Amino acid sequence: MLAFYRRLYPFKSVFHWLNHGHTPTRLFTHRELAFTLKGDVYLRYNSFNTAEEMKKQVCTLNPTRFEIGPVYSARPRDKKTVRPAAFKPTLRELVFDIDMTDYDSIRTCCSDAAICSRCWTFIAIAVRVLDKALRSQFGYKHLLWVYSGRRGIHLWISDKEVMELTDDQRKAIVGWLTVIAGGKEMNKKVNVRLGSKPLPPSVQMALEPLAEAFTELILEDQDCFASKEGWETLLRLIPDKCESVTASLRRTWGKDPDRSSLEKWDDLKREVKGMEKGTFQRALMMATIEDIILQYTYPRLDAEVSKHRNHLLKAPFCIHPKTGRVCVPVDPNDIDRFDPEKVPTVTQLLGELDRAGEDVKPDEHHSDWEKTSLKPYIEMLDRHAAGLMEEVRQNIRNGTGMSVLRFQLSIDVTNALFELQI
Repeated sequence: MLAFYRRLYPFKSVFHWLNHGHTPTRLFTHRELAFTLKGDVYLRYNSFNTAEEMKKQVCTLNPTRFEIGPVYSARPRDKKTVRPAAFKPTLRELVFDIDMTDYDSIRTCCSDAAICSRCWTFIAIAVRVLDKALRSQFGYKHLLWVYSGRRGIHLWISDKEVMELTDDQRKAIVGWLTVIAGGKEMNKKVNVRLGSKPLPPSVQMALEPLAEAFTELILEDQDCFASKEGWETLLRLIPDKCESVTASLRRTWGKDPDRSSLEKWDDLKREVKGMEKGTFQRALMMATIEDIILQYTYPRLDAEVSKHRNHLLKAPFCIHPKTGRVCVPVDPNDIDRFDPEKVPTVTQLLGELDRAGEDVKPDEHHSDWEKTSLKPYIEMLDRHAAGLMEEVRQNIRNGTGMSVLRFQLSIDVTNALFELQI
């Protein structure tokens, strides 16, 4: 780990991303970093003036990982010397956390901490849906997706207006995006409409691509309804007012239990098509089919992570202690081809560094990470940070009027969404 921090961790790139500029500002100097040391020792309220200062402390402590918190009204390292009322979080990226364990009641290929390229498809679908929703419905631009190192993915949104959102506004956005509610038991979780009423437009937009994913992932790949437990779970999602459908399907599948999930889904749709058009039961079952698709494929969010500015989240490019994999950025446009099992590990990277050292000429000047498979991931973060810094330059060049207008518009929209949720 110490060799990784000294030679490979991209402190300067992380600094540019958090700071939105080359010269240190409050976005970095007032930012909390928390370190986890060996023996589960946890050190909070660290802050630094420069990337070099941060690197020096990280190399001194050699943490197993570190987390990034909010920007505070005072420097976090001065917390004990300032009045409690004068120390509060003021700015923070809007963050989201999607964890594969929330899909354990659905996926059939792995469980618990295990993950493979097949069940990663659940995460890929979530990334596609959320990335599109946040860009098209909210107008956010600076989204950084980061693999968690084991079985999930994190999202950091760094737009200026996002940084200044209050906890209530963050809660409103999360509420707007949350479709799957409740615990891990597979009872009905979709509660975004009344009875057979149409889905909200924001959810309806996601339904068509999710229906395609449902066929490929749930019915064919995972074959979720093959077992009796799987098809009974499906039958429990059918409303009590349509118990005749449930009874008919249970009889059919009881006589022919080896029918595939695709065949069982066709059986369900055939029951609905056989209902009289224009009846309440048919409309309710049509809505139920949509809800089932959403329940099995729509993103499952850890809402508490996103609601509060003072939440800490693991920093990009940390090493996951269980897998040894690096928490690397992920391109949402290439998410389907991303394979978590092929992400570089710290051992692999140090081996690449040793081999590269033999081939580098004395007069060549490269950062050590440029000699390893970490290079494309750090370049991805650098491009993201460059976009943030360019926006700051544009705002300075054009004055702050447009920035203030965008921020106020964001507040107005978020408040309206919050009222709708209520």
